Amino acid sequence: MQRGTIVVTSLTMLVYHASHEQFAPSRLLRLAIAAEQAGFSAIHSSDHFHPWSVRQAESGFAFSWVAAVLQATSLPVSMVCAPGQRYHPAIVAQAIATLSEMYPDRFSVELGSGEALNELITGTAWPSKNIRNERLLECATVIRKLLNGEKVTYHGHINVKDARLYTLPEIKPLLFCCALSEATAEWAGSWADGLLTTAGATKDVIAKKAKFEKGGGKGKPVYAQFSFSYATSKDEAIEGAYQQWRSNLIGVEKLDDLSTPEQFDQLAE
Repeated sequence: MQRGTIVVTSLTMLVYHASHEQFAPSRLLRLAIAAEQAGFSAIHSSDHFHPWSVRQAESGFAFSWVAAVLQATSLPVSMVCAPGQRYHPAIVAQAIATLSEMYPDRFSVELGSGEALNELITGTAWPSKNIRNERLLECATVIRKLLNGEKVTYHGHINVKDARLYTLPEIKPLLFCCALSEATAEWAGSWADGLLTTAGATKDVIAKKAKFEKGGGKGKPVYAQFSFSYATSKDEAIEGAYQQWRSNLIGVEKLDDLSTPEQFDQLAE
């Protein structure tokens, strides 16, 4: 089963979603190259420490992989990133700056509040959604300041002391926000350069886009991620979706309680 991303603006572009949970990094690199040859306009990468299911059985390091894709293709590349727990925002800023210096105007990041599945490997407490959003905004602010060449000291949900980036890109990359709900989309409109959201019914995407614009995001790009099961027959497509992505049926309200692929598999049975 594949995922695709579509930009919901007056100009629509088709983006290939690279799912690290499903494919080994070497194979995923070949798929990204094939996506460019097939006419996709850009590459988008997930960023997981754990896959959603033991059956998926992969989970490469996205920042390393993105560098390879930027070198191997001529397309714009973006990736999801959740700073604040698994990643310190200063390290995220350094990674963004390095990739953007090497590949000008081709790399962007969608910042999110994270999933327990990936973040709880640190052994620290999992905050409430409100606290995670506060932390996300703090991280985005710190990352922007560092990308602007500022020396940053900050104390809050995250702590930074005397941090400054000495390698800076000539063209500053866009910092999007990942948002699943209308409320988060509206909040993101005030600070993010664009929005990435999941797509179910078309009316839901339109509603989240409207909320994003209401919050200050009017005129900014909106990406909607659609999921497709691609196979040579309908039966194979259904079986592939069931084997790879039945964890998608788990309600959002339960995600905070699940921190391992085994737990997702057990609940999705």
